[in-house]
Amino acid sequence: MACDEPAALSGIFTRQNSSSTSSLDFEPDVDYKFVERLEERYKCAYCHLVLHNPHQTGCGHRFCQHCILALRELNAVPTCPVDKETIKMHEVFKDNCCKREVLNLHVFCKNFPDCNSKVILGRYQEHLQQCLFESMQCTNDGCQDQIFRKDLKEHLSHHCKFREERCQYCNTYVVLINIKNHEKNDCPDFPVPCLQNCSQIILKKEIEKHHAVCPEAEVDCPYKQYGCHVKVKRGKLAEHENSALREHMLQILDKNSRLEEQISDLYKSLECKEIKIQQLADAIKKCEKEFRQYTQLFGNNSNLMVSTQALASHLDKSARLESQVKQLIQMANQQQSKLDLRPLFDTIENVKQKIALMETYDQRLVVLEDQSSKHDLQINIHKAQLNKNEERFKLLEGTCYNGKLIWKITDYKMKKKEAVEGRVLSIASQPFYTSRCGYRLCARAYLNGDGSGKGTHISLYFVVMRGEFDSLLLWPFKQKVTLMLLDQSGKKNHIVEVFRADPNSSSFKRPDGEMNIASGCPRFVPHTVLENTKNTYIRDDTLFLKVVVDLTDLEEL
Repeated sequence: MACDEPAALSGIFTRQNSSSTSSLDFEPDVDYKFVERLEERYKCAYCHLVLHNPHQTGCGHRFCQHCILALRELNAVPTCPVDKETIKMHEVFKDNCCKREVLNLHVFCKNFPDCNSKVILGRYQEHLQQCLFESMQCTNDGCQDQIFRKDLKEHLSHHCKFREERCQYCNTYVVLINIKNHEKNDCPDFPVPCLQNCSQIILKKEIEKHHAVCPEAEVDCPYKQYGCHVKVKRGKLAEHENSALREHMLQILDKNSRLEEQISDLYKSLECKEIKIQQLADAIKKCEKEFRQYTQLFGNNSNLMVSTQALASHLDKSARLESQVKQLIQMANQQQSKLDLRPLFDTIENVKQKIALMETYDQRLVVLEDQSSKHDLQINIHKAQLNKNEERFKLLEGTCYNGKLIWKITDYKMKKKEAVEGRVLSIASQPFYTSRCGYRLCARAYLNGDGSGKGTHISLYFVVMRGEFDSLLLWPFKQKVTLMLLDQSGKKNHIVEVFRADPNSSSFKRPDGEMNIASGCPRFVPHTVLENTKNTYIRDDTLFLKVVVDLTDLEEL
């Protein structure tokens, strides 16, 4: 039965897929330079480029997979461009034999003649990921330089103007082109000269503190309140006090004498006011006596009006005198309170005691702060050790030793967004082992794709890591590896890719560094399939990947 839809056609091809070349692939629509002239049987009859995922029609001609689909989309009844025969879609099949031959054709690296490597077409992308002459974008923010991979490390560490360097004063990491501005304006530990020309270099954050003790700063003489208005450098203050000791003592005596004279004058003034008060009191008594006499004399006399007027005059005079007496008494009380210095001396003594007590508290506070800092340091050290132990225990608890890895990837949307934005391109699983003393392995996933799958697929790779027992194991690693995306519906509609390790690939030799170059499937699963709501590969923003290593014929230590 003919297949009318490209999706159905793709389903037929998937069922005919060969596991032996699942880990090999190359970018289509690229003009590769082949070591030997490309034979016509390896060219697509439609685009005339090297066949990518070749498919053969009933008339015997070969096409790229995307070309045969393009022919189907262009014409309801597609025809072969070579012999004009009608292409019957049910007769189209995936030519895995031709695919293997194409993937094993040798090509020159695109960076020839700088790179003289010759690699098979299926390993071309893998070679570019490690080619020393591949041009790469500098990874530092703001830098647009394109650098050979072999020069990238030196560029990042020595030549890039946007690399981060540690400030030599405050140990903060700062972008190199901004480091001068940082030192001048922001660095708290940048040394600056004292503004008082004392020839000392002080940290910027300590400058105000230094000015409070700078020997070159000009300060007032401590005896300024007694009349010494000399300004002298702090470093020469003691010398000034010693040399002007006699003058200072005379100034203190002079001021004390003036104070004593003022006190004496106040006492005299007070005595005068008391005498005046006594005189006024006597005058009042005299007026009262005269008033009584007038009352007796004119009590029944017809000249009462005259006596009344005289009485009113005496009453007014008496009221004025009484008011003046009150004012004088009030002024006397004020003067006496001014002269009473005993409360002032008591207050000064209390302040001195409080200052002495505060100085004692300050010393104790410094000791306590020092002890607190030491305790905080010890606590931080213990916390760091506990965190380290906790991470190690978690790693040990989740480690498998049977050649199988179940990798749970949570927060898929957030991690994919980070990959799309270029912040975190890939994530790695926890290590797992073929046995207690076996190969140390892990998986690496590019959620936004890598190589030919970038932007459209999830790329899944298998990585051989350096282990503790590598010197006892057989190399290169030759086992069959199965990569799986697990269906979470329970129907076991897993997506599976299988490949056998290539003994000639550097990905499976004994690791020289922490891990070898990853090898696997750049087009493991399309985003459209993975994220389709009809499928159940993602649930609760979580997906599960499984890696199984075939342990057949693998000798256990």
